[in-house]
Amino acid sequence: MPVKLKYGGTGTAKSTDFRNRILRGVLVVALACLLIFAAVFGYFYYKYQKVVDDRLASGPIFANVSQIYAAPREVRDGQKLSASAIATDLRQAGYNSNTQLGTFQLNGDSIFIKPGPQSFHTTDGATITTTGGVVKNITAENGAALSAYELEPQLITALSEDKNRTKRRLVSYKEIPPRLVQAVTSIEDRRFFDHGGVDYHSMLGWVWHDLRGDRRWTGGGSTLTMQLSRGIFLSPERRIKRKLIEILITFQLEARFTKQQIFEMYANQINLGHRGSYDINGFGEASQAFFGKDLKQLDTAECALLAGTIQSPSRLNPYRHPERAMARRNIVLDSMVETGAITAAEATRAKAESLRLAPPNVDASEAPYFVDLVHDQLVQRISDQDLAHQNLRIYTSLDPELQRAASEAVDIGMKNVDEMVRKQHRTPKGAQPTDITYPQVSLIALNPHTGQVLALVGGRNYAVSQLDHAVAKRPTGSIFKPFVYAAAYNSSLNGTSLGEGGVFTAITQLNDVPTNFTFDNGRQTYSPGNYKGEFHGSVTAIYALAHSLNNATISLGQQVGFDNVAALARASGITAARGTPSVSLGAYDATPLDMAGAYTVFANGGVHLNPWMLASVRNANGDIVSDYSPDAKQVMDPRAAYLTQSLLEGVMNFGYGYEVRKRGFMAPAAGKTGTSRDAWFAAYTSNLICIVWIGNDDYSDVKLSGALAAAPIWAEFMNRAIKLPQYSDVKPFSAPEGVTTVRIDKTTNLLADSSCPSNSFSAAFLDGTAPQNSCSQMTESPQSFIQKIFGIGGSNPNPQPNSQPASPATPPATPIHTPPDGNAPESTQPAQPKKKNFFQKIFGGGGDKNKQQPPPALPPQQ
Repeated sequence: MPVKLKYGGTGTAKSTDFRNRILRGVLVVALACLLIFAAVFGYFYYKYQKVVDDRLASGPIFANVSQIYAAPREVRDGQKLSASAIATDLRQAGYNSNTQLGTFQLNGDSIFIKPGPQSFHTTDGATITTTGGVVKNITAENGAALSAYELEPQLITALSEDKNRTKRRLVSYKEIPPRLVQAVTSIEDRRFFDHGGVDYHSMLGWVWHDLRGDRRWTGGGSTLTMQLSRGIFLSPERRIKRKLIEILITFQLEARFTKQQIFEMYANQINLGHRGSYDINGFGEASQAFFGKDLKQLDTAECALLAGTIQSPSRLNPYRHPERAMARRNIVLDSMVETGAITAAEATRAKAESLRLAPPNVDASEAPYFVDLVHDQLVQRISDQDLAHQNLRIYTSLDPELQRAASEAVDIGMKNVDEMVRKQHRTPKGAQPTDITYPQVSLIALNPHTGQVLALVGGRNYAVSQLDHAVAKRPTGSIFKPFVYAAAYNSSLNGTSLGEGGVFTAITQLNDVPTNFTFDNGRQTYSPGNYKGEFHGSVTAIYALAHSLNNATISLGQQVGFDNVAALARASGITAARGTPSVSLGAYDATPLDMAGAYTVFANGGVHLNPWMLASVRNANGDIVSDYSPDAKQVMDPRAAYLTQSLLEGVMNFGYGYEVRKRGFMAPAAGKTGTSRDAWFAAYTSNLICIVWIGNDDYSDVKLSGALAAAPIWAEFMNRAIKLPQYSDVKPFSAPEGVTTVRIDKTTNLLADSSCPSNSFSAAFLDGTAPQNSCSQMTESPQSFIQKIFGIGGSNPNPQPNSQPASPATPPATPIHTPPDGNAPESTQPAQPKKKNFFQKIFGGGGDKNKQQPPPALPPQQ
């Protein structure tokens, strides 16, 4: 019987065949997967290629936004300024680095300046020679001697890119310091210049932690290119899908741009926190925000600080968290040592540096309230809402140094105001409420002869509130009163008889007594009061304004005609003024900016200048788009303006304005305090007008006087301003032809001579209206002298209005009781005049000898 034998070879063959089939299947599946992956990858690659194409086709990734420039700085003969300081100013403006803008050559104490075709100025050059830090001479290119020369305007800021209030200053790769490139790559992407856009090892680590749900892991594996693609094209969410899209876009960027171009885009795109209410994007903007200087000027430690901030801009903000910022900076420096960018010794020196940050006050460096007003004016005049993206050069009136002084003065002064507010709310046991409303503030500084807005602070903190109080309408209070006295001088010049002598002068007697003023054809009455119900009887005009006496001022307004007072005010820019008794006390609204313009009338020989901020708009090539010129109008006789100014000098020297003298400001000045619900101080020198306003947004009474709240801020600002070379040459006011200034004896109101030199004050008079006799002669009639002593004869102590305005407006239903400046609000019930003693009748004054903080009896001699 045959035997069948089974050999193992057949089984082995079948097994091998099975494995081969499996392998072929795996290969087919793998190939299919690869094809599917390639198809999917190709689909998404070209999908996001189109996304990138569309984004690049829509225009530059970072558009050149319109930029705001300051006013050009003027260099004058004799000014305290060195050639090296001029060179620094020009370098900051962009000279030499941008030859199209201009160039300069510094040779010791001499500097040659040559503006380029894109300059704000013509291309005419000049040589400025200095000696010992003082400008000795200025010579034009053609050899002509010049008395002054304007430098290139400085960049203040760029307009916000979008509604998210983003700011950036674009820089090219060549403008980025090599140390900053090394700092960023050392800490963020060491192989940036070597890899193809993706660091796979680091990325796989992120995927592993993401799958495990570990959200605390912050590696991410994002290269600079991936960060750039995320910042420009994607949302910041941390998911695998977004990561894959990020990689696809990264490939697109790496294929289209060089490493230098990618780093340049990254340097302009990266977010580095915020300042005030604006986001800081890009190293160029961050350099200005953190250090107040150009990116090219940063040292190693500063470059490391910026690079370190990338990781977490909020948590590592150097202003809020300086310790964290320094620790992160030092980590960056160590990384730079590891990559060989710097030596260990260089790192040690850089670590030893403190954080030398620019002042955090955004109002001081970028004048945001001012810039917002400029933008609003441009929209009105150019009629284009998208100004930010037109790449315009917008030249303005701002003086950056004076703006810094204004912001610093407000910061210091409001601390004093806040402390006074806290004292008001403090309980008898010393407890402090937590719901205190702190007042707002505004400060405007003007050139009195051009109307140029040199500095503007619209609030105490732009980051907290963007409401610009410089253009908020508020009752003006007693800073309006000078217009009553100016109208009186105008009336005298027009031949109108006022007072006993017919011509209004500084020593015209006014009645400060309880009075019911009627208007609107007798249908309404107005009964103002004074502080504590005190009245002073018959007083001189200069005394009445210096001590802000309400009824004396209204009685003068009645003699002049309330309509005439209101007409002068409207011509001076206070457009809401109407011819009612309350107009004399500043019951009608105006903005602080309006009042700054109104005071140009007194400071500029009767010419009203509308405050202006826009000078010129140019395109990117420097071609003029539009130029703007200020509006000027003669609204008052120059003599009347100077005579009013003389009264305002009295306010400063022996009235409620003396608060600024107590604070060290002794230069010639004229001004007026104001107190309504708000506190005001309006005053000026020969080269600066400054208005300070303090008030509550809800219109509640701040219960602070202009003398104690606003005047200290004015003094702080002006003391800083006169230390600047361009404002240091404060001069006495010059009288126009037809006006004489004399010394008046306070006792007799006659000319002061050697027998009464220590009891006198200065006053200006129209020629022929000053007293003719001196205090030693005493040649006036006996009856007149007795009248002055005993108060017999003369004007009625309780005068009633003898005429009504032609078309009066109705004042507020509740009588307005404006407090005199420097004191708390007065009683609402008028009291009878206090009996005067012998000397008070002679002096023309009187009142409560215990009045709070009385000013000096006599003006200090300058």
